[in-house]
Amino acid sequence: MYGISVIGRKEDIMGFSALGFEVFPASGADEASELLEKLARSSKYAVIFLCEDFAEPLSGVISKYKDDLIPAILPFPTPGADRGYGMKAVTDSVIRAIGSDVI
Repeated sequence: MYGISVIGRKEDIMGFSALGFEVFPASGADEASELLEKLARSSKYAVIFLCEDFAEPLSGVISKYKDDLIPAILPFPTPGADRGYGMKAVTDSVIRAIGSDVI
């Protein structure tokens, strides 16, 4: 059975552990990149949520896995870091899946 993981700054992700997600704190983009590669290669997680402030600098790593069914790497906004990257990624995924923007 696959799990769900979250990568981001500790203060932004610790609440996700209450939902049963495995949390992986990262202090910067380099550490987040290492974690993302490790988790994606592990085949243990169906979904990897990634804080938006790390997602943009790691777009190259994310693109390596974008056509794979597992894991789905989904950026999410965090307080003070919402630059629209996460929403654009979701919109692009919806368009790719159904051929039209529904948002």
